[in-house]
Amino acid sequence: MKKINRRVFLKTTAFTSTAAFASQLLQPYPINKQPQPIAGKPLAISSANGTKALEKAMGMIKDGADALDAVIAGVNIVEDDPEDTSVGYGGLPNEEGVVELDAAVMHGPSYRAGSVASLRNIKNPSKVARLVMERTDHVLIVGEGALKFAKAHGFKEETLLTDKAREAWLKWKENLSKEDDWLPPHTIEDKEIGEIYEKYLRHYGTIHCSAVDMQGNLSCVTTTSGLAYKIPGRVGDSPIIGAGLYCDNEVGSAGSTGRGEANLLNCSSVMIVEWMQQGKSPEEACLLACKRINERCREKRLKDDHGRFKHDVKFYAINKRGEYGSASIWSGGSYLIHDGTSVKKLESAYLFKRK
Repeated sequence: MKKINRRVFLKTTAFTSTAAFASQLLQPYPINKQPQPIAGKPLAISSANGTKALEKAMGMIKDGADALDAVIAGVNIVEDDPEDTSVGYGGLPNEEGVVELDAAVMHGPSYRAGSVASLRNIKNPSKVARLVMERTDHVLIVGEGALKFAKAHGFKEETLLTDKAREAWLKWKENLSKEDDWLPPHTIEDKEIGEIYEKYLRHYGTIHCSAVDMQGNLSCVTTTSGLAYKIPGRVGDSPIIGAGLYCDNEVGSAGSTGRGEANLLNCSSVMIVEWMQQGKSPEEACLLACKRINERCREKRLKDDHGRFKHDVKFYAINKRGEYGSASIWSGGSYLIHDGTSVKKLESAYLFKRK
């Protein structure tokens, strides 16, 4: 029998133990398969803040509306709500106290899309995004150009910062310098500069909604006020086609909420739709997107002591067959579906369990 070198044995044992631990950390937690609607019937899915949006959208779909008309009308309710600080009127502002909004829409039957970013003073960016799709040869318009475009189509400027959002911003200003987005020179190996995020929770606010209408066509919308107290002009994943949302009328639709920077680096929504095309269920595809973000992250400041991505991103997906699912990097996430009868709140699958 060949003798095993002790040093080689110890190295092999240590490697095997580390690999086993890493495997446990990356073991996803699927949710028990939910009852799925019958193919050919309408379906809508949204992030957890979309109850009213789904009710509105499904009502229109059952009356024969196009899925895109329905989901935009649905999220308009949330954009108009001053109590929801994640989008539109009342959304949390940038670091200068100015509300900047992003939105994107994608229409399955025509395979067209439109989006706006860093749009100020217009409370319904999803409507403007649709006009970009329908009335221009572009896909994305940003900043001052987006505002001029909206005004040219009759949108009125208005103050979007509510007293509630202003008070939250002022509280953040009192803690400024430790909790902003400015970073000193650093490498991917630096960890300490990320610890400030654990001391002061930053708010990522967004609503996503995808739907299948009575004709079996898919469409989607994502709208947001973005990361609270961001550097002016910062744009996350929401208005980026393929990242914040994506739709293929022959396959399915997907969208996201959460840390946009992580999603931008992975273009997760288009990946989810492609995985569904390859035969993965919506939930399985969403879990793969979460796993990809975790595995691709190299910056230590964004990881916990176990090397896991410490921020959260959530994904929502439906396919042409009427199946649906959601997943997040960390446990505790939820989502909503409307199967034509009522809105149902469901637990999202996840990669890691919070203690």
